[in-house]
Parts: sequence; C-alpha cells; structure tokens
Amino acid sequence: MKKLFLIPLFIFALSVKAQEVKQNYNFSLEQAISQALTNNYSAINAGRDIEASKEKKWETTASGLPQISAGVDYANNFVLQKSLIPAEFFGGKKGDFATVAFGTTHNMTAHATLSQLIFDGSYIVALQASKTYMKYYQNAKQKSDVEIKEAVINAYGNVLLAEESIAILEKNKTTLEKTFADTKETFKNGLIEEENVEQLQITLTSINSTLNYNKRLVEVAYKMLKITLGININDDLKLTDKLDSLTASNLDLTFSQNEFVVTNNVNYQMASNYEEQKQLEYKLEKSKALPSLAANLNYGYNAFGNQFAFFTPNQSWLNYSNLGVSLRLPIFSSLARSSRAQQAKIAVEQAKTQLTETEQKLKLQFANAKSEYEFSIEEYSTAKTNLNLAERIEKKQQIKFTEGLSSSFDFSEAQRQLYSAQQNYLQSMVSIINKKAALEKVINK
Repeated sequence: MKKLFLIPLFIFALSVKAQEVKQNYNFSLEQAISQALTNNYSAINAGRDIEASKEKKWETTASGLPQISAGVDYANNFVLQKSLIPAEFFGGKKGDFATVAFGTTHNMTAHATLSQLIFDGSYIVALQASKTYMKYYQNAKQKSDVEIKEAVINAYGNVLLAEESIAILEKNKTTLEKTFADTKETFKNGLIEEENVEQLQITLTSINSTLNYNKRLVEVAYKMLKITLGININDDLKLTDKLDSLTASNLDLTFSQNEFVVTNNVNYQMASNYEEQKQLEYKLEKSKALPSLAANLNYGYNAFGNQFAFFTPNQSWLNYSNLGVSLRLPIFSSLARSSRAQQAKIAVEQAKTQLTETEQKLKLQFANAKSEYEFSIEEYSTAKTNLNLAERIEKKQQIKFTEGLSSSFDFSEAQRQLYSAQQNYLQSMVSIINKKAALEKVINK
C-alpha cells in the first residue's frame, strides 16, 4: 500500500521538476521584436479580440438568415378549469346553471417554427457596423503591435545600457585599484600625504557602490524585457546585439526628413473608425423610421388524454400548420425618434471634430519626435567628443598625480568628470535608439 502511494507522488515530483526546466533564448533586437509580436501577453489578447470580432460579425449576419426552433410542451391539468353553462342545455330548469369542466388532464404539443427576416433597415446598418467593429479591433491590434515594438526596443536598450555600464565600471575599478595600491605604497614611504590615499579610497568606494547598483539593475532590466517578450522571467536570455552597433544602425538623419503621412498613423485610423461608427449610429436611428417585414412558418402536433399515454401506438396526434407575415409600420413616436436621430447627428459632428484634433496633435507629435531624434544625434556627437576629452584630461592628471605634480583633489575631479562623460556617452547611445523608435511609432513604420 505504501508503494502504491509513492508512485503518484513520484510522478508529481517529476512533473514539477519538468515545469522548472529553464528555456534558453538568444535574441538580436529584430528577433526580440518578432518574438514579442507573437508571444507578448497584450499581443495574444489583441489577436483574440480580432477572432471574437469575427464571431460577432457572423452573429450579426446570422440574425437575418433563416431561424429554426423546435420544442415540446406538456401540461398536466390536475384540476380542470370549470365553466358555467345554462342548465336547460342538459334538460334542467331555465335560469339555472350547470358547472362543466372542459379539457383533458394531459396535454402535449410538439412544434417547429421557421422564421425569416425579409426587410429591416436596422439589420442592414448592423451588417455595415459589424465590419466597422471588426476593423476597430484590427486597428487596436496594429496599435498594440506598434507599442510592443517600442517597448521591446526600450527594454532591450536598458539591458545593454546596464551591461555596458557594468563593463566600464569594472574597467574603472581595476585601473583605480592599481592606482590606489601604488599610492598607498608611496604614502608608506613618506613621499605623499595621507589625504591623497583617502581621496582615492572615497572614489573607489563610490565606484563599488555604483557597480553593485548596476548589477542589481541589470537583473531587473532583464526581467522587464522577458515580460515584454512573453517568456518566463526565470528563463535564460542572452542579447546578441551590442549597444554601439545598434546606435550605428539607427544613425540616419535622412530618415527624419521623410514626409509624414498622418493617415498612416494607427491613432488617426482609430479616430477615423470612431467617426465611421458614429455615422452608422446616426444611420441606424434614421432607419428606425422604416417599416420591417418578417415571415414565419409553424408546424406542429397536439395530443390530449386523461391518461398519460402519449407514447403508445393508440395515441392520436392532431397536426396543425400556419404561415404568418408580420409588417410593422412606425407611424408616430411623439418626436422621440427624431430626437434620438438628432443626438446621433451631434455625436457625428463631435467625432469629426475629434478626428481633426487627432490629426493636428499627430502632426505636432511628429514634429516633436523628429526634433528629439535629431537632437539625440547631436547629443551623441557631443558626448563622444566630451568622452575623448575627459579621457585625455584624466590620463594627464593621473601622470601628474603619480609624479607628484598634481593634487589628489585635481585627480579625483578629473576621474569624476571621466565617469560622468562615460555615462553620458552610454545614455546618448540609448537615447538615439529610443528616439528613433518613438519617431517610427508616429509614422507607423
């Protein structure tokens, strides 16, 4: 019995262990974008919205197609309803009434109905609206994809920034540790003051703190990227692109000179779709003044008896059938229909105004994104120049400090200037990538 209990426990343990197996991924930026567009959680649900809208479209279409329904009704009249009739019908006295029960204890009806909508203005508008409804979710999916792409680029760049920062800090730490060790030896020989050693120790402590922070930061950045890609945060992920190569591939001033076609922007398309919806709602209200025509065909059988014997061979079933046509003519609604139509017309005008506002805002957004991208390229060039200058200044100060021609304060200041220039340079590279992504988002590339 104990062995039988251990078998399912062992199987469960194996299944849990299998679930904990990590996946390994190696992505360039383009591969990461492709992965996210398929597996990002928002992308998956946006795709499901499109599928649901297709089903909704068919639901609307089917409402105007033939409809067939069937049913069986059973009634047990355990107390029959009584009626009063003149007693003289049965030989009684004139003026007296006799109590009579009509009907049978058991009644059953089997029936089927075929109905068909022949004409209804609301149905025609609903068919048009279902296409607009599906188009809305297609636009929403496109917008989701554009936003996911930008999110992947930003998250990918943040990981590279953290990794490059760690690499530079490690290099700075190694160089500073050697200088610190040499300075301590010089101090021991009594050739310099202790303040020089302490100043370098402060700088080294600061680098260690910043390095530890960036090591924690890179873990968070990786997890954020994994969530954006739609993979488990415990999976192993390696990025194959480098920050400098991505920066070089995004340095394209001619790209920002392309003409902006506002109708290509998904936000404009969604605003246009919204206006179309309001137009259809207005059309729907006007269609309610039109007549509607429908037809139905009914066929069925009735059976009656004081005993429940409906499924015996001797049971008698009485059939019936009828064809019906229903015509509805709206005549007067005390101007309620007119009021609803006017409200829908006002909503159309509001949607047109919103579309114009969206167009103007998008033009402004493009101008701003273009300016930001061009400025990021200028900042990158400036940061690169400043980094070269800071490296030369720091190197000169290090030589002077080693030869006793410069104070520890001047050397530390040169180091801080170099470290700041290094971070500004890295930030300028990431800024180019992000600003290019923001511009691509506006022009819907």
